[in-house]
Amino acid sequence: MHHNGLRTAILLGALSALILAVGAWLGGGSGVRLALVIALLTNGVAYFFSDRIALSAMRARPVSEVEQPVLYRIVRELSYDARQPMPRLYVSPTMQPNAFATGRNPRNAAVCVTHGILGMLDERELRGVIGHELSHVYNRDILISSVAAALATMITYFGYIGMFFGGSDDDDGPGFIGALLMMILGPVAASMIQMAISRSREFAADESSARLTGDPLALASALRKIEMGARRLPLPENGRLASASHMMIANPFRGAGLGKLFSTHPATAERVARLERMAGYRR
Repeated sequence: MHHNGLRTAILLGALSALILAVGAWLGGGSGVRLALVIALLTNGVAYFFSDRIALSAMRARPVSEVEQPVLYRIVRELSYDARQPMPRLYVSPTMQPNAFATGRNPRNAAVCVTHGILGMLDERELRGVIGHELSHVYNRDILISSVAAALATMITYFGYIGMFFGGSDDDDGPGFIGALLMMILGPVAASMIQMAISRSREFAADESSARLTGDPLALASALRKIEMGARRLPLPENGRLASASHMMIANPFRGAGLGKLFSTHPATAERVARLERMAGYRR
């Protein structure tokens, strides 16, 4: 856990430095100041509104205990065991089995599950999934991933700015070739950083869920079912869903081409193998 935290801090620092460097490259001192202001504003939006953005993307609605008594009981028991406040609960009408947590801290957290996952998993497996999502909240993963996504978006934005408004090769600006490289390499660098952050956090949340529930094999079984369901019913790769995809327990997209190259989720087989090792399982 400490190793993951240090690596995340280094990656976020590198991403922020890259934004400032791009600002300096495109506009000198003025560019740095503008980049800093925009980065701070972007982080502010990510900090305060990431939960609303993600829930809206999945068309999620809050549910009461009368509607979902089993879900409420599982979340209440796990929150009590972790000595943490109970999050708000939402259900998305999506038939793909998936789940995610959002919110900047445990007191402002929300857990969302889809109709598909409620219909596919048994109670033991659902407990493992909820433990995974609550672990993301307790480890402050949601805040970190939201800020990473916002900063990555900034790099992409600067790449396009450089492409269309960069100076010529004889000017002080980056020139067309430099701007073209920035447009290509900026998003790639941002995607790689997001990918590294999300993958390390998924492994950590799996481990934390196994310890919280005391049942690593339940989460392993759930992950297998979720992966099969997500493959049968992939979500459309539009911008709104892409902004929330890194928060989900499994990759919601088909995962072909570049989508597979920059997947924010580790392979399910590797996650399952780790959980089975925790349980001392031998095939």
